[in-house]
Amino acid sequence: MKTLDYLHLDASGAGDVVNGLQQLLADFQVFYTNLRGFHWNIKGHGFYMLHGKFEEMYDDAAEKVDEVAERILMLGGVPENKFSEYLKKARIKEVSNVSCGEEAVSNILDSLSVLIAAERKLLSEASGVSDESTVALMSDYLKEQEKTVWMLVSFLSGNCKK
Repeated sequence: MKTLDYLHLDASGAGDVVNGLQQLLADFQVFYTNLRGFHWNIKGHGFYMLHGKFEEMYDDAAEKVDEVAERILMLGGVPENKFSEYLKKARIKEVSNVSCGEEAVSNILDSLSVLIAAERKLLSEASGVSDESTVALMSDYLKEQEKTVWMLVSFLSGNCKK
């Protein structure tokens, strides 16, 4: 007995979605770890605000990691759980020793760009196999991340002119 038997989803199509979710899981795991490093190591101007924001962001990423892993299980896959495998697969690269706020925010924007591209692709693939639950999950992520991108770009564009 399999979950897919009750979800009325094609196993082949679900398998393609699982592959995309595995990629997204690897990317989110590396993103999460980078965010933790930014939180721990941030210094200088904007420390208080960024320290707290990075904590919010890594808590959110941790929640998304769990949601993606659970969706993989629902679709009949087994989520990867070894960091060594995440590093081989992830398109987001690990960074370390980043203490400058602008550098950290730029890295986060680059990472969000990778995640958004992967989520758009997954949304399309899931839609093509009538996997509305994955579509809804990706839509929710995109809505939130697009707003975050706008805010971070605004933060980096902070040279106010009268």
